[in-house]
Amino acid sequence: MTPLSRRSLMGGVAASALSAATASTRAHASTGITPSGQVTDGGHLTTADPRALQAAISDLSHPPATSAQLRLGDRETHWYGTAGVSDLSSGRAVHGDDQFRAGSVTKAFVATVVLQLWAQHRLDLDAPIGGYLRGLLPSSFARITVTHLLNHTSGLPDHRGLPDLSTPEAVLRHRGDRWTPRELVRTVTHSPLKFPPGTRQEYRGINYVLLALLIEELTGRPYGEAIRSRILRPLNLTRTRLPGDAPCLHGPHVHGYLRMTDTSLQDVTTYEQSSSWGEGELVSSADDLFRFQEALFSGRLLAPEAMNHLFALPPASVTMLDGSPARYSRGLQTATVNGVTFWGKTGDTYGYRTRMIATRDLRLRFVLSYTTTPLAAQEDMINRVVALLTT
Repeated sequence: MTPLSRRSLMGGVAASALSAATASTRAHASTGITPSGQVTDGGHLTTADPRALQAAISDLSHPPATSAQLRLGDRETHWYGTAGVSDLSSGRAVHGDDQFRAGSVTKAFVATVVLQLWAQHRLDLDAPIGGYLRGLLPSSFARITVTHLLNHTSGLPDHRGLPDLSTPEAVLRHRGDRWTPRELVRTVTHSPLKFPPGTRQEYRGINYVLLALLIEELTGRPYGEAIRSRILRPLNLTRTRLPGDAPCLHGPHVHGYLRMTDTSLQDVTTYEQSSSWGEGELVSSADDLFRFQEALFSGRLLAPEAMNHLFALPPASVTMLDGSPARYSRGLQTATVNGVTFWGKTGDTYGYRTRMIATRDLRLRFVLSYTTTPLAAQEDMINRVVALLTT
């Protein structure tokens, strides 16, 4: 299992921007249109200078990264820029249809299918998950509902029996480990619930392992095939897939790297993804995620009632474990920066970081993907980008 440090939307974006310095690295930006700004949610979206945007992603020292790409736009204009290389060996430039590992962006796809099934009256969001997945969870977990899983208020206990992946060397040693979904679920069944379901919020990937199993139970086929038939094929997202047991990326793709304790860089692109089944295994591209984002927020994938559920936060009385306000809805996460409220999904996996962010009205949206090399990295790049767009 990959016990990554899960972050809030944009990893806790700072209210003020860090300086955008241009690093001495190979960089490319598409020419042409400058994205225009709009006023929304009480804040101001600025007209970002393409040169400033390019500088923001070209600083590959803060955080350390080997590549970055940003696709940004509003209802009328678009901008795309890249920095660094997709592969250190070949020096190939990054392209918008290059595949990369998108991590927990997977959850937005899973939630979309669950809400589609709800709209088709095939499940009850307030029903206990044990009624659908019989015998999988202890009877003491009986109060956990589908909604509790969607918005991370289930109270499931911490994992027991997973390898310690606190060093990059350990990550490499365990990257071939194989897990079944039910093995992953069993790692959270040996302790009591951390809190009564629905009373607190804690972001947990295991919630979406259970939701993916729910999709399989209701559709009678692998959850990845349900996503393909309901989302990928209708939207023609040809560069997006759920890899299953395949650890390699094929065709044009961006490589991920980890910095070892001896300072060497190791390619971690090839990685067994069963440890992220149902919650973090998605492979996609900046172009595909940009199209998915537009389709999801514009209501092409969900009926209006289901859209309301997608954006619904828990009651104000429900807080994160640290006492901060709940920030996860039934499939997305939210943050307000300089008066502008953003919604979206982030994804982190070894060597890769993805940020799929938009205002709810799609007046501004972007997909940022970059390949960070530290095992844990700061959020400098997303801070720079968001600050340019909101100040």
